[in-house]
Formats: sequence, structure tokens, C-alpha cells
Amino acid sequence: MCPDDTGAKFIIGLGNPGSEYDGTRHNIGFRVIDAVAEALNIDLHSGPGEYMVGSKSLRTQDLVLVKPLTYMNNSGIATHEIVAQYNLLLRQILVVVDDFHLPLGTLRLRIKGSDGGHNGLYSIIYHLQSEDFPRMRCGIGGETMPGNKKEMARYVLTPFEKGERDVVQKMIERARDAVLVAATESIKAAVNRFSGSEV
Repeated sequence: MCPDDTGAKFIIGLGNPGSEYDGTRHNIGFRVIDAVAEALNIDLHSGPGEYMVGSKSLRTQDLVLVKPLTYMNNSGIATHEIVAQYNLLLRQILVVVDDFHLPLGTLRLRIKGSDGGHNGLYSIIYHLQSEDFPRMRCGIGGETMPGNKKEMARYVLTPFEKGERDVVQKMIERARDAVLVAATESIKAAVNRFSGSEV
């Protein structure tokens, strides 16, 4: 696979593997990957490293979907493996994560930036030794969010409330569409079209 910088080639959705984490706020990245895979009929399978992977030829390039299996706080291990194995430029990846700082249903895309207090992004920045990679944050902040920051670790591992699920589904669908724009056009096009958008 020859690196090309016209758009995002590898979409890396963060989450925690295991059925006990299905449907939790922290696993939005996995759910976006699943939504893109379903839309494009991509099957995910075990990769040569600690991740699930699937790909499809999309226009003039391959789109590769990735779910790290190293758990959220060690997401950088799998991401570093992928970047090294496929000889990627950092601008060729798009990392999809949850963000409790953003209201539920809000998308925020950036070309680069800090970890913003997100352990998964912190791990990726640490292992890549760079903040210069695109990321899409999906807002998971809700009315049940605790005021005490020490309780956030528990909060992000809870399922969405029944009354939140329609908003979550619409956000996932918009995130899926943003991924497709990032892949077929450019990250900048996705940023201009989707960043800051809300349900």
C-alpha cells in the first residue's frame, strides 16, 4: 500500500474490547467504525498486531478501518504498530474518540491538537511522539455527568440513558458521514463540513 496524502486512509476508532463495554460512552469510537463498516460492507478481522482491521477500495485509494484491542488507555500501542507497519504519514490517519467535555451529539474535528485530558489520545501522542494527527471527538456529555472529576472514569464506562440513545445514533451517523468525506475528499473538507455540528 503506497502512502498518499490526499485524505484519511486509516480510521482508528478507540474503545475497550469485550462485551461488558458494549454500548458504553467510552466506546463511541468503536461504534463509528462499525457504522462505516456496515455502510461499506467491510468485514473486520484480526490484524497482524493488537487490533481488528478491515479495508475496502474507495475511489482511487484503500480505506482501512481499525479497532485497537489494547484497551483505551493503551491505544497508542496499536496505533504506533499500524503507523509503522503501513509506513503512514500521521496526516493519513483519523482517530475517533469520545469526549465528555462536549455536549452529547456534538462533533469536533481537528487536524492536530493536545490530548484534552483524554487517556486514549494521551497514549497515542506518547507513542507517536507527536500531536500532529487528525482526530474527531464525539460529545458524550449528558445530564447525568458527575460534577466531581474523580468520578468521570466511572461515568465514561456507563451505558447511555434511554432518552439519549436517539441523539447518540444520529451523532454516530454524522460521524460516519464525516469519515467518508475525510476519506474520499480530505480531512479539511470534513472539518469544514462537520466540526461543531450538533444533532
